[in-house]
Amino acid sequence: MSRLLFAVVALGLVVSPRMLSAAEPAPAKAAKPKPAQTKPAQSEAVAGPKVAVGEQAPAFKIKDAAGKEIDLAELSAKGPVLVRLTCGCLGCDRELPYFQELHAAYKDQGLISLAVFREPDAKVEAYVQEKKLNMLYAVDSKGESWKVFQTKTMPSNFLIAKGGKIINIAQGCDPSGLLATKISEKVANLVDGEKVDLKAKVAAKTQAETPAKPTPSAKK
Repeated sequence: MSRLLFAVVALGLVVSPRMLSAAEPAPAKAAKPKPAQTKPAQSEAVAGPKVAVGEQAPAFKIKDAAGKEIDLAELSAKGPVLVRLTCGCLGCDRELPYFQELHAAYKDQGLISLAVFREPDAKVEAYVQEKKLNMLYAVDSKGESWKVFQTKTMPSNFLIAKGGKIINIAQGCDPSGLLATKISEKVANLVDGEKVDLKAKVAAKTQAETPAKPTPSAKK
């Protein structure tokens, strides 16, 4: 009996550590921390600063018909700049003479006018020759300039003071010349010059270029 009791006790000593080991739960593996997910910040270079009156003009470069780069920052460092995003449609065509006279009136006082046409090069070249365009111009048939200036309106005019600050934004076409006249008044204030009557100048030029009608011969 004593031998049997001894065998049972010995067996318990051998088995119990394994049983206890099997009963104990395995230590949980530490969960790997998930990488923090952050939303990518919108790049200012992509979105660009807001184009608005009182803000700095956007960084803008474009090549002229000869392939020479036009840099808005360099232009505005010299004096006020009027950027006109336009085309050769009927409305813009009728409004062009007012902007021609506006440029002629203030160019000697430092105004630089830049017309950007959204049309093929060949068409613009013919148009420039026909209209005897008297200002700096470039062609942007893809409309990238409109994206830079954050507008879809044709035409759109941006008056920029010396140093690059946007003074006025005028959008839409006005063949009557009223819109151009309002811009002209703001240019006059910028260059401290006299206000020019654009309508009178355009009317006088139109009259001078219109062939005189032959006077009917007197009846005998």
